[in-house]
Amino acid sequence: MEAHQHSPDSSSEECTVLEAPPPKNACEQHAGKVTDLFCSLCECALCEDCACGDHAEHPRVALCQALEQQRSSLQESLGAVQNRLPQVSDSLAVVKEILQQLTNQRASIEEDIQSSFEDLHKQLDVRKSVLLMELEVTYGLKQKVLQAQVENLVQGEGDMTTACTQTEEALAGEACAATLQAERELKDNLVDLASFGLSCQPEENDQLDLLLETDGLRKSIHNLGTIVTTSAVASQSEAMGAGLEQCVVGHPASVTIVTRDKSGGACKNGNAILSAEVFTPDGSIVDGEILDLKNGTYEFVYTVPKEGDFSLALRLYDQHIRGSPFKLTIARPSEVSPSTTTATSSAANATPSTGSSEGAKRRGKSPGQKKKSSKRASSALGTPRRKTQNPIEDDLIFRIGTKGRNKGEFTNLQGVAASANDRILIADSNNQCVQIFSNLGEFKSRFGVRGRSPGQLQRPTGVAVHPSGDIIIADYDNKWVSIFSSEGKFKAKLGAGRLMGPKGVSVDHNGHVIVVDNKACTVFIFQPTGKLITRFGSRGNGDKQFAGPHFAAVNKNNEIIVTDFHNHSVKVFTPEGELVLKFGSNGEGNGQFNAPTGVAVDVNGNIIVADWGNSRIQVFDGSGSFLSYINTSADPLYGPQGLALTSDGHVVVADSGNHCFKVYRYLQ
Repeated sequence: MEAHQHSPDSSSEECTVLEAPPPKNACEQHAGKVTDLFCSLCECALCEDCACGDHAEHPRVALCQALEQQRSSLQESLGAVQNRLPQVSDSLAVVKEILQQLTNQRASIEEDIQSSFEDLHKQLDVRKSVLLMELEVTYGLKQKVLQAQVENLVQGEGDMTTACTQTEEALAGEACAATLQAERELKDNLVDLASFGLSCQPEENDQLDLLLETDGLRKSIHNLGTIVTTSAVASQSEAMGAGLEQCVVGHPASVTIVTRDKSGGACKNGNAILSAEVFTPDGSIVDGEILDLKNGTYEFVYTVPKEGDFSLALRLYDQHIRGSPFKLTIARPSEVSPSTTTATSSAANATPSTGSSEGAKRRGKSPGQKKKSSKRASSALGTPRRKTQNPIEDDLIFRIGTKGRNKGEFTNLQGVAASANDRILIADSNNQCVQIFSNLGEFKSRFGVRGRSPGQLQRPTGVAVHPSGDIIIADYDNKWVSIFSSEGKFKAKLGAGRLMGPKGVSVDHNGHVIVVDNKACTVFIFQPTGKLITRFGSRGNGDKQFAGPHFAAVNKNNEIIVTDFHNHSVKVFTPEGELVLKFGSNGEGNGQFNAPTGVAVDVNGNIIVADWGNSRIQVFDGSGSFLSYINTSADPLYGPQGLALTSDGHVVVADSGNHCFKVYRYLQ
């Protein structure tokens, strides 16, 4: 018997009758009525009955018109949000990147803290072992003396006791001829014992004290290290000062930057990562100096060397502050009254400083303020004008580069290095990379990723090659030195937490890394492992002081040669930081400087110096006496920076203002 099957639509219940849907725009208040009006006051749809009732006196429009206006307004609001969406998306990406960098920086600092304290633990353990060893050695020497004396005294005491006992026994017996010889021997023995040279005074003392001055160490440990940060944000921070309104060619101009937090409150602490750049449409960059006043405000002092369309970009944590970039108004000295010019110079020279007043004046001074700087692009700057000078007939071999971000293009190149395997390395500062060329100028490779994490570059300014082949890069904005393999693979960083603004790097004959800290006015010497060997220098104009030092080189005596930018001199030090030699003064003559930068030493010990403000290269002997200059008249320099000698004996220089590097034939 077949089972009875129901169809899917069958049901034991009664079928439900479906009602027709209400008409479109039906009135909810009056059945069967259609809303075709709109009350503008109550903002609701009306039918004819509604319009005659409570809404009789209210302004009305046709419903279709109201709907059209509503849709138009809605579309406009949608467009506004859609226009805002890319900005929000970009902001999200930026904030995520900042958060990632913050996380990376935290991990990096945590690693530095762990490493530093592990190193301190090791040092303490080593010192403890040394003290324990010293204790054992000292105790052993004193114990040996005392133990030997104890053994001698025990032996003497035993011999005397035995002799006394034997003599007393002999005296207790009857005297006779038979004992005469024995008693004579006892007497001789007693005489010997009585006169025996036995030391009865202690030959050593029991002093073993520990002098361990821990109070100062405990205090140092209590204050060891600090986490530096600021709540400043670029969107709220602002700039002010005469340097934003008008600057005079050849005269220092000053701009004050006030950092603020997200609520607009003024920040009270310094150490914010601030960058400033004065530039022209063709990419020329004017050098300047930022001074951290440590109270949330900063001073930027710069000098424009010539007339032109200059702009000032002020960035806080890589973000433009309010109003940046600023369009600068450039005036010729003849267009400005002397009082205005004097006031501008005075304001720049009176920039507050944490150092001496003389140091403040030097830092407020820019090498571009000399009259010659306004003509730096002319050939007269490549060769001094005096007829009595005798230039070495060195020629420009080639130049490489233009302004740009591609291979073989540069934006504000700084440091230069040359390797033994016929390579030229360029620190391409504003492109955040290092480019490598052959001695013939052929592009070989480049590496570098912009960022603030280990292995990334933010503002590479100095480059050197270690004997191992590793590439050492000074990163000014990241405040550390990075070490890469010869293939550009990141290996390590050193100096984090110690360096404030590393500019130049070099390597001595022991393989130690020499770092010139431009901001701290100090030279640091590290092992490649990151261990600090020594440091010397401070801010000022004394023999062992610097004012914005730039680059360093090492001579055959392993002495360190440093260019002292704002002190317009070159100084030579021992590896321990003792001054050996100082030469140079401010001026345009032979042996004078207007802010020296790059430096190198040839095989004969001669010192080659890039003279930034005078846009020339000078040559000195090992004692600092002027020899000559390199003839650059064929293609004049414009603000030379790093300088090196190639493996085939030529001079390579970073022509920063022209965004290229040049190689000159050098007669040694």
